[in-house]
Amino acid sequence: QVLSEGKEVPEDVRSLVESVRQLESLDFPQSLDELKQLRQKFPTFWNAKIGLVYGGATKIKQYVFEAAKLPDIRGASAILDQINLIDLPAFFGREPDSADSQEARDWCQKVKNWLDNHFPEQDNSPKLTDALIPELIIYSTGGNLLAFCPAAFVDDLANAIEKRYTERTLTANSCAVGGNFRLLETRFGLLRDEKQPWLDWYLQPDVYNNPVVEAYFGSSQDIKTKQKKTIEQLTEAFKDRKNFNELAGKLAALFQQRRNGNDGLEVKRSSRRYPPMYETHPYLVRDENERRLAMLRVNELPSKPYLSESLARKLIVGDKAKKEQDSQWYQNTELTLNWEPGFVESWVSKFKQFLQSSGSWQDYYLGIPEDRVLEAKRLEEIGKSSRSEQIFPNKNLLKYSITSSNGFVGYISADVNNMGGYIQKQIKTPQEYQQFSRDILEVMESSVYTALAKHLNPRKLANLTEPESIKRNGRIVHPFEILAIGGDDVLLIVPADKAVEIAQTIGAEFEKQLAEIRGGLYALPETHDDKSVHRYQGKNVTASRCQLSMSVGVLIADHKTPIYYADKLYDQLLKSAKKQAKHLKDTQQYYGGTVDLLTMKSVTMISSRLKEFRDQGLTQKVRGSILRRYAAPYTLHELRGLIEATKALKVSAFPRSQIYQIRSFLEQGRRTTILNYRYFRTRLNSREQKNILKTYFEEPWCNAKTNEGNIAPWMFREKAYETIWRDLVDLYPFIDAIDMELANTELATKETNL
Repeated sequence: QVLSEGKEVPEDVRSLVESVRQLESLDFPQSLDELKQLRQKFPTFWNAKIGLVYGGATKIKQYVFEAAKLPDIRGASAILDQINLIDLPAFFGREPDSADSQEARDWCQKVKNWLDNHFPEQDNSPKLTDALIPELIIYSTGGNLLAFCPAAFVDDLANAIEKRYTERTLTANSCAVGGNFRLLETRFGLLRDEKQPWLDWYLQPDVYNNPVVEAYFGSSQDIKTKQKKTIEQLTEAFKDRKNFNELAGKLAALFQQRRNGNDGLEVKRSSRRYPPMYETHPYLVRDENERRLAMLRVNELPSKPYLSESLARKLIVGDKAKKEQDSQWYQNTELTLNWEPGFVESWVSKFKQFLQSSGSWQDYYLGIPEDRVLEAKRLEEIGKSSRSEQIFPNKNLLKYSITSSNGFVGYISADVNNMGGYIQKQIKTPQEYQQFSRDILEVMESSVYTALAKHLNPRKLANLTEPESIKRNGRIVHPFEILAIGGDDVLLIVPADKAVEIAQTIGAEFEKQLAEIRGGLYALPETHDDKSVHRYQGKNVTASRCQLSMSVGVLIADHKTPIYYADKLYDQLLKSAKKQAKHLKDTQQYYGGTVDLLTMKSVTMISSRLKEFRDQGLTQKVRGSILRRYAAPYTLHELRGLIEATKALKVSAFPRSQIYQIRSFLEQGRRTTILNYRYFRTRLNSREQKNILKTYFEEPWCNAKTNEGNIAPWMFREKAYETIWRDLVDLYPFIDAIDMELANTELATKETNL
């Protein structure tokens, strides 16, 4: 704080500050002799060691999705978030920035007391809590923790992390590892006492061409030019490897060894210090979800469920995250003797803070008193919440039609692309790691909140039939559920009628906001141009402007679809989108985001892998041409074009029966489909209806490659014909076209007046 404010450094720490400045200012040694000179000139940097610890939860989906109901899944996710974002930073004395600051401070003090009780001082040495300060944390933004600590406390801190997970969750897996490193290694990577291979060794042709060396330092061939790298490029490749990243990489390897049950070499800790609890007794009453030993039956809840202790904890924390008063049933049980839910901050509370700070409060609530709007508790409430204009005092400000999702919900799973590559190339120091993790988390949260505020408003519950929800008919709720935002992952559930638009906005906002912060640190050069990668050539085609982007998987399904089944599908969609993003980056230098989507309406169940379903069920060879009756994954620009094309299809008043007929004709080949599409198109009533299809579907999507015509509803790419028609049909019930209808009406009125 003194340094950031430009004040004079206190005398008792002045020498330490000067040493740190010296360490940061060291030039990269160009030879082994120069490295040895550094060791001799700065013996403290060589002899003094500092601890580095890396840890967190493992097999997260196994713990979160082992329950079948959303309240239990919400609670499991909230417990892990509590440990990741609050408890582990509290070890170091860091308190969360929260509106409920006093409750947060009280909970952090309880966490520190727990740490003192389980890891007290020994042999007159300091306690673990006395040795940890907030500045030692490199990142703890969800998922895992990476932090420095005094060398003597590495094992204690790693054990404390694992013990905290097991004690709070009972059944979640966790892992933590650590090591002691020289101060010089934090600048120049792992160093040996003797025979250290260095830059002068690496620049020998027989060394950098060695396949084993290439596997560690990267290929000796330039990916773009396919030529041998220059000396300057090889030097940069060596520097990219020999920095703080190498220490983090070593801990990541140790982390994998430990989570697999291997002790490794020179490890003083047992491989399973605090294992999760597994039950084997066959003749006991089990709970209703996880099939574990039931410890109580809750008669106060509608279904009077049997609960195991781990399931009860999930349910309690999930209810507390929703600020529900009816969750006080647990106070009458023995759970309160040794366990309490602790401080839990709701994602909706953070969303409200965003609405206030961004000035979006009025546009979101539209005059509804904030205290009237509850949080959605179950999937049925998200799927059956309707946009009823009766609940809005300022209904004239509504920008969409009054409909509902008819019981369907949208799962949105997102992940940041190229994180590993960016870290390896650009992040060299602990300070850069720390700042990078904060930037990613802040922009991810802001992108999600921006998308929710832009596309959603409070909704009214109607037609609820489940016993747990039926009493909430007529209530007004926030129609979304955020299950996780942390690390580089996002998982949320939204109404199906806004899922695709929210996904597109999240990806676009992430790139836009990240490219603008820190003076364009993450931005691409202005000369970068990847517009030609898009199959959709509509208006406002822009090039990627950020080195990092997000891939998104979107699954639209009935709210009754089991969540564990939905998880398998949207996870495959996300992997498909990430694979497409990597392919486009490697082949066409496209850095933007990608989205893969699936609507489980025409297809109600997929028993095989998604790729197998598309290859075997939606791909065929007709008259020598490969026909793919799908076009996913899409770039973000293409997804915007898909949304516009769906709106155009609705505004054109294309008969629904003919829309479905064209979809069935896709199987009969390209010519049959084109002929029938043109026939149905000519039967549209007005010129405006035909023009809107031409403007938003035929010209931007289906132009021929060899002449000025079009091959709608097909398009040609990479020796195959593809079509977006299936996605148009599937998204038709879930896309709101009121804005295009109004714009089309205004345009028609102007032309009539002229």
